[in-house]
Amino acid sequence: MIEVSGLTKQYDSRTVVDDVSFVLEPGTVTGFLGPNGAGKSTTLRMMTGLVPATAGSTRIDGRPYDALANPAAVVGTLLDASAVHPGRTGRTHLRLMAATIGVPAARADEVLELVGLTPAAGRRIGGYSLGMRQRLGIAGALLADPPVLVFDEPANGLDPEGIRWMRDLLRGHAARGGTVLLSSHLLGEVESTVDRLLVIGTGRIVADGPVSDLLGSEGTAVHAADPAALTAALETAGFHVQHGADGALVVPGAEPGEVGVVAAAGGHVLTDLRPVRRGIEDLFFQLTA
Repeated sequence: MIEVSGLTKQYDSRTVVDDVSFVLEPGTVTGFLGPNGAGKSTTLRMMTGLVPATAGSTRIDGRPYDALANPAAVVGTLLDASAVHPGRTGRTHLRLMAATIGVPAARADEVLELVGLTPAAGRRIGGYSLGMRQRLGIAGALLADPPVLVFDEPANGLDPEGIRWMRDLLRGHAARGGTVLLSSHLLGEVESTVDRLLVIGTGRIVADGPVSDLLGSEGTAVHAADPAALTAALETAGFHVQHGADGALVVPGAEPGEVGVVAAAGGHVLTDLRPVRRGIEDLFFQLTA
C-alpha cells in the first residue's frame, strides 16, 4: 500500500505541490495525470526520497521510503530513463544495480529477457534508442521483483508493440497483488491500462477515484431493427432521443436498463445496447482547464 498525506513542495514563495493526499491499494494500476508543470514528477520524486518535501509524508508498506531496509526490494522506480552511463552495456548496468541492491547477477539476464533486450545486452547504452532505454529502465525497476512500481512516462519512445507489452506487464503485476502508479501523457493508453485515476492540476489533486466512477455514464446508445418505432416508444416514456452518426439512437441521461425496459415492453428488437461514456481526454480537459 502507498499512503501519501499532505505532501507539499515549495520553492521560495512558489508552491508546486500543494497538500497532495491519496492511498493506493495493492492489486491496482493507478494513472497519475496532469498537464506539464502540474506537479506530477515532483510528487513522484518526493515519494521516492529524491526531493525533500516541505511538508507531508509518504509511507510505503507502512514506512517512509528512506526507512525501508532495501528500498529497491519494495519499490521499483523508473523516473528518468536517460539517467544511465552511456559507455556501459545494458548487461553491465543491470549487474551493477543487482550488486548494489543484493540481487544475484543472474537476475540481470532474466529481466533483460523479460523486457526483450537480450539481443542488445552486450551493446553500449549510448547506442540504444529511446524505447530501448525505457525497456532497460523497466528492467532495472524489476530486478528485485518489488511489489510496488512507480513509473514516470514509461511509454516514451515505445512503439505500439512495446506499449502493448508494457500494458500487459503492468496489468499482470497488479493481478499478482502488486501496486502500480504511473504518470503518462498518453491519455488513450492510460484509459486502457489503469483501474483508477489521480488527476493533478496546479499542484493539487482535482480528481481521485476508479475510472468507471470518474468517467460515469452520459446516457445510452441503442440500435434497433425499427429505429422510428423505438424512438416513438422512448419519447412516449419521457426520454429525449438523439440520432448518432452511426445510426444509433442516443438517449441522454438514461441507463441501458431503462431503455431495455421500454424496448421489452413494446416488443422492439435491439441489435446493440450500451452505455455512452465520456473518455479520459474529456475528463482531463474538464478538470485541468
